[in-house]
Amino acid sequence: MTDVLPSVLVPNMPDTPDALRPFAELVRDTGARRLWTGQSLRLEPHQAFAHLAGSGVCVPVGTGVTLMPLRHPYEAALQARSLALLTGRTVVAGYGVGAPAFVRSLNGRTYPSPRTMAADYLRTVRALLDGEVVDHAGDYHALRGRLIPMDHPGVEVGVGVLRPNMARTAGGVADVAITWMTPPGYVAETLLPALVEGAKDRDIRCRVATVVHVAVERGGRDPYVLAHTAASGHLAADHYTDMLRRAGVRAEPSDPRAGAAALVDSGTYVFGSADHIACRLDDYRGAGVDEVILNCGGVLFTEGPDAALRDAREIIEAVRRRHGG
Repeated sequence: MTDVLPSVLVPNMPDTPDALRPFAELVRDTGARRLWTGQSLRLEPHQAFAHLAGSGVCVPVGTGVTLMPLRHPYEAALQARSLALLTGRTVVAGYGVGAPAFVRSLNGRTYPSPRTMAADYLRTVRALLDGEVVDHAGDYHALRGRLIPMDHPGVEVGVGVLRPNMARTAGGVADVAITWMTPPGYVAETLLPALVEGAKDRDIRCRVATVVHVAVERGGRDPYVLAHTAASGHLAADHYTDMLRRAGVRAEPSDPRAGAAALVDSGTYVFGSADHIACRLDDYRGAGVDEVILNCGGVLFTEGPDAALRDAREIIEAVRRRHGG
């Protein structure tokens, strides 16, 4: 049953570690699979998760995603392993290359090949977590060394994936492909074949974890407003809208409001009763998604965290009922 239940995303950048606590308690109390958060430029996510563990709320956690330019792969592996040790639970350490403007602001230049950078980074982090000695001198980082050996709960290395080229990279080097706002048909027909192609020389299959925008239908809620509130930033980005157009969802970065309407009309933004949402989440599992992550951001940004937590709880319980738990 645990593998069927969804995970939960903290959809905003929290100001204090205690802002994450109700979400962590929700995961603990409902048996949801994992607590996820993205890169925060307010409160650093590894430290926030460590604070939760220190306060006694120990749940499996995932980062989806933190940004590679912010830390050397040695520190990335050390931070991920530290979370596994502190929580006593498994960790998904997910990474993303970052937008070109952000990379340039930190490094003075963009990455000539983001895919090569990502592949080198992920290989190094995975090797360090596996206890290997790494001797690497590449275009994007250099390292000669290893982590001091310690036993710890498992850490999966993930990477953000939207389009086929990065899916091929993920298939070759990552444990988890983390997708965001990707319709189930697109996962099945475009991303999974690319993941398989990238994994042709490996013995394992890269898992897929997909973040899905959701909101329970209630009086006074407008799904088009919720979708725009939750996703307007992504809907103004070239790479997200390109992915959506490939998936058959009409979205242009020049018109995020129309893109939000397309998300709702296509069912990519899942709005309806908790039972309806639970049914739609099965579409993702049927498409090959291993872990569905609930993103109640539209509700959180319009009504606050209590309303978002209520939605997440009702959806988790609907999934449990649907699967006989």
